[in-house]
Amino acid sequence: MGPEKPKVRTMSAEFNPQFKKIGEILVHEGKITESDLEKTLSSQKNSSDKIGTLLVNAGYITEDELVHVYSMQLGYKAVSEDELFNADPEAVRLIPEDFAKQNRILALKKNGGSLIVAMEDPENLVGVDSLKRHTDLNPEIYVAPPSSLSKALEDIYGKIRKSGEVEEAIEGIRVISGDEDHQEEVDLSPDKASSEDAPIVKLVNLILQEAIKERATDIHIEPQQDSVDVRIRIDGVLQVIMTPPTSSLSGLVTRIKILSKLNIAERRLSQDGRFGIKTSTKDIDVRVSILPTVYGEKVVMRLLDKSGFDFNLGSLGFEKDMYHIFKKVISQPYGMVMVSGPTGSGKSTSLYASLKEIKNENTNITTVEDPVEYQLEGINQVQVNDDIGLTFASTLRSILRQDPDILLIGEIRDEETADIAVKFSLTGHLVFSTVHANDAASTITRLLDIGLKPFLVGSCVNLVMAQRLVRRICENCKEQYTPDKEVMELLGSDADPLKGKKLVNGKGCNNCRNTGYHGRIGIFELIAMSRDLRQMVFENASEDDIRAKSIEEGMVSLRDNGIRKVVDGITTVEEVLRSTVTDI
Repeated sequence: MGPEKPKVRTMSAEFNPQFKKIGEILVHEGKITESDLEKTLSSQKNSSDKIGTLLVNAGYITEDELVHVYSMQLGYKAVSEDELFNADPEAVRLIPEDFAKQNRILALKKNGGSLIVAMEDPENLVGVDSLKRHTDLNPEIYVAPPSSLSKALEDIYGKIRKSGEVEEAIEGIRVISGDEDHQEEVDLSPDKASSEDAPIVKLVNLILQEAIKERATDIHIEPQQDSVDVRIRIDGVLQVIMTPPTSSLSGLVTRIKILSKLNIAERRLSQDGRFGIKTSTKDIDVRVSILPTVYGEKVVMRLLDKSGFDFNLGSLGFEKDMYHIFKKVISQPYGMVMVSGPTGSGKSTSLYASLKEIKNENTNITTVEDPVEYQLEGINQVQVNDDIGLTFASTLRSILRQDPDILLIGEIRDEETADIAVKFSLTGHLVFSTVHANDAASTITRLLDIGLKPFLVGSCVNLVMAQRLVRRICENCKEQYTPDKEVMELLGSDADPLKGKKLVNGKGCNNCRNTGYHGRIGIFELIAMSRDLRQMVFENASEDDIRAKSIEEGMVSLRDNGIRKVVDGITTVEEVLRSTVTDI
């Protein structure tokens, strides 16, 4: 005999749900059987949860079915997830976060002397009475699904906290204008500007505030034929935040030029400048680049948060096997560790995390960078300045006399810098640096292209690593999905590990600006230099041969490492396709 099937009953005149228990209503509605109810009632003896919660947890009913039954029993209306996430922030602020989360109550809207609230358990009379006393308003109760209510409480109160932090930070915002030698503090307050300039000052402030609030790394102000697009780069992807009218472009560019100490009269040539932003919580260096286009001057501002570095080697995204290889290599007393990838691929972050991992009071660590992106305690950091002759090469020669143990060179751009770096590593120093290359194998050939001899590269390089950054799936709106057939076909044979598996993506929510992503994580490709690989470099082997040998020795490619993270539910197939290439 098969399992007992629930009997579907029609509502009778004698059955009044307002006088019945939740379990009885569910049985009457045919959602569960008497047997299901008895089993759950038996398990309730060892639990403090209500019967409805236990039935949901056991999989007998869905949250929506529970909400529907509450509505039948108590006469309260049900509220949808969209209505929860669209709650009025001013109403939400009427209930303290701790109280709201403890009693599972979210204010949706204030309506005269009433406060419309969503609750998981409308029978929480103590919470309702406390709410009346706290707000002096009469609660109008709606019933909400538990998981949707949890997400909404976390999301909306999180935004309120973030908004408060941003407002507090912006209140104390100070702009340090100009270059290193001629710095001047500029007041951003509109009341310090003329009545004609005040709207532009407010607009520049708003753009900067939004970028800081959303963790942006870049701001683009782009003139179009009929408008101006303002975009910010969040997690590596540009997103439009506003489109002010074309008439505002001249004022925007002029204001930014004034902050950056640039020539406001010159509109035909490109210009580069900088200014700083200091708040109570952040110290941000803003690098400004202005480029004339057919529709006017385009402005790009790069935001470098210099207030602190909170990454470590374990949080970058290494797989366990890669982590052990990388940590073993950076613990060596000498040699070179090379990291490659395009601009914005997280190379500097990986190198800083490496230094943070190995620094101690017994070592002298010095860096030469352009620019210094993060300030690290206990490490000597030098920022190059080509205008005064403080180049990578000249600085490195001086550092030779500074008795260093470990050296970080921001980027190897030419043969002279590369030659000095190699000499450092061959004389008992550990050297970290970066080059622009597409993958780990091409990193080796890139060093040869710069002008280094094969025997030097083969002798001093201990590890080469290529990396990219992919966006993380938003934890707040994760859901399982089936990828498009076309997307899987684009992966080709790389899709084999995904076949038959349930994949995850983000459906989009307020927490992630409806992108489905929040934050980024690295994908990596490591080549630890074995004796065979060193010999191949000595013999000037081709990039393809080096790559084939590395795979034979166990190297995981960027594409394969990305697929691993798709399987683990960390990122999506689309992100891996966007960030990596494969052989055709």
